[in-house]
Amino acid sequence: MSEIRVAVVDDERLFCDGVRMMVESQPDMRFTGAAHDGEAAIALVQRERPDVVLMDVRMPALNGIAATARILDVAGADAPAVLVLTTIRSDEAVAAATRAGAAGFLLKDTTAETLLDAVRTVHAGQSVFACRSSTEVLRESRTVTRTPVVDALDPLTPRERQVFLYAARGLSNAQIATIAFISETTVKSHVSHILTKLGMRSRLQLIAFALDKGLIR
Repeated sequence: MSEIRVAVVDDERLFCDGVRMMVESQPDMRFTGAAHDGEAAIALVQRERPDVVLMDVRMPALNGIAATARILDVAGADAPAVLVLTTIRSDEAVAAATRAGAAGFLLKDTTAETLLDAVRTVHAGQSVFACRSSTEVLRESRTVTRTPVVDALDPLTPRERQVFLYAARGLSNAQIATIAFISETTVKSHVSHILTKLGMRSRLQLIAFALDKGLIR
């Protein structure tokens, strides 16, 4: 199994050093570098090609939300999974990170074990949320009840639509595989095709899309 290449973006150098030591202690991970502002983060990702980026929100030059959007736009299909890691306890920050394409959102006071598990989770193509479920947070950020848009999933095959709805409810690949009687590898492939067809970057955007279109409540 190849190592997970991890980078960190934070203006607190001591925090970056702590992340580096944590990552280097793991046999399945490799630390690829640190940046201390959003502009430097874009250059770091282009140079080192990490698989996962731990991204702070409040930084000089370019904040973490804007940097996330820029990184994902520039990297395209080779974009890393961005895990927003911050002290900001705000559902608005979560929604902004989701719109930018982040794969997850954790608070900095999380444990080392939780953080490392989160890195592995987003690298596997799944989402991670602090405290509450992604569906719950995103649902509360939308105050208008929408009539379901029945043609929203037209680009998808029947099986992809089924997987879409399971994923939109926050189910993991393993849970979807069990319910749909398919392998986790097949689920991962379906999710990848779904995101591509619908022009999305992450499962969090998939959930937001489902809520916006009235496909889940």
